[in-house]
Amino acid sequence: MHGMLDAERIVAEPGYSRWLIPPAALAIHLSIGQVYAFSVFKRPLQAHFGTSLTAIAWVFSIAIVMLGLSAAFLGTWVERNGPRKAMFTSACCWASGFVIGSIGIATRQLWLLYLGYGVVGGIGLGVGYISPVSTLIKWFPDRPGLATGMAIMGFGGGALIASPLSVRLMQAFDPAVAASPTAIASGAAVMKTFLVLGVAYFGVMMFGVLNVRLPPGTRVAHPRDKQGNSLAKYTPLQTGVNISAANAIRTPQFWMLWVVLFCNVTAGIGILEQAAPMIQDFFRAPSSPTTAGGGAPASSVSAAVAGGFVGLLSMCNMAGRFIWSSTSDLVGRKRIYILYLGLGMVLYALLASVGAHSTALFATLAGVILSFYGGGFATIPAYLKDLFGTFQVGAIHGRLLTAWSCAGVAGPLIVNAIIEGRGKPGALTAQDYQPALFVMVGILAVGFVANLFVRPVHGRYYEGTEPAPVSAPVRFKKVGP
Repeated sequence: MHGMLDAERIVAEPGYSRWLIPPAALAIHLSIGQVYAFSVFKRPLQAHFGTSLTAIAWVFSIAIVMLGLSAAFLGTWVERNGPRKAMFTSACCWASGFVIGSIGIATRQLWLLYLGYGVVGGIGLGVGYISPVSTLIKWFPDRPGLATGMAIMGFGGGALIASPLSVRLMQAFDPAVAASPTAIASGAAVMKTFLVLGVAYFGVMMFGVLNVRLPPGTRVAHPRDKQGNSLAKYTPLQTGVNISAANAIRTPQFWMLWVVLFCNVTAGIGILEQAAPMIQDFFRAPSSPTTAGGGAPASSVSAAVAGGFVGLLSMCNMAGRFIWSSTSDLVGRKRIYILYLGLGMVLYALLASVGAHSTALFATLAGVILSFYGGGFATIPAYLKDLFGTFQVGAIHGRLLTAWSCAGVAGPLIVNAIIEGRGKPGALTAQDYQPALFVMVGILAVGFVANLFVRPVHGRYYEGTEPAPVSAPVRFKKVGP
């Protein structure tokens, strides 16, 4: 098994179709994208452990933090050992996270759920997130936005599969849940669901492990004409050379992109994390009849419609990852981020000022904002490839994902702190959300300015104009100063 996972064993033969690689990458990202569906377990786990929702929410938060940390610290290892070994490691960690978590549920040991799904599963998230992306960039140097969009679209869409699947499994394991839509699944049902998901995702991810390949050499991935000239197109920002991860983090360009990603993600999570209650509160008129519970004005948007709105945002998030990242191949990475951040500021301001005029307008504005959120995730690997080359782009991407970890904490904290200062949940109106939305406008403005400062990388950081010859396909020798 160890030999089969070595990078030397997965170098493709000349003529191997690069279009066979995206399905392998998609298998990984669709599986680890389940993390976005963790919310379906929150109420059953809260009831089972007899604790607060905040304590259960820490499981998700730990997993996202570990995603960023493992991507940052293991990125160089991923590049050195190749995608198959990295994807296999991801599959083992992700599946083990479910198994360890299920033991924690069965024994009512919440710390085991933190350790399993949060820490071990989170490591699988980080390694699994960057390894397919790095490989696709090497296969598609001419269209990196399209390539990364295909894979990262799967991460955004993983919840669309995982959420209904998890619900159906809990219904199958707990007849009371199947009989009543308001019933909460038992701990035994959640435990069994975790086990089934762990086994199922391991199988799907192994499809990706067994089918991933490295390009045959360092030049074959570049489309060439009959005379052997490269057909890859370079924009003014593209260096066409290679820069190591150690050197990349010493450049101002890396930190400008860190700020860009942090701001784009923070603003997107501002809507995503509050989606269902936000649309209900926006259409909660203070003068409307009160709810049956008494006191709080009723919303014209039902809980079912709010749930549908969350599904719509998930689809916009997923579609944006593919559409906008593919568009960046045509217009350039810097220009597409000007769109994400510049138009995003306008849309946030409109959402705050006129979003309450109609539910259709609110949903449209929020949907486009979330498409920019997804597009930002999918475009950033191509942006890194343009600036730093393909030499250690996976490791560089991993380090940059620490911006995601920080934004995943900062975004909800900012929005929740502002909203909680305006009143109690269930009694807020559109005006109460305006300060938080305008704060997001300011955050996007910071990212917009940072993107404008991105320039080509200075030559002193270059490793060389071309990667070294590939005897071991992912181990390159430093040929420059």
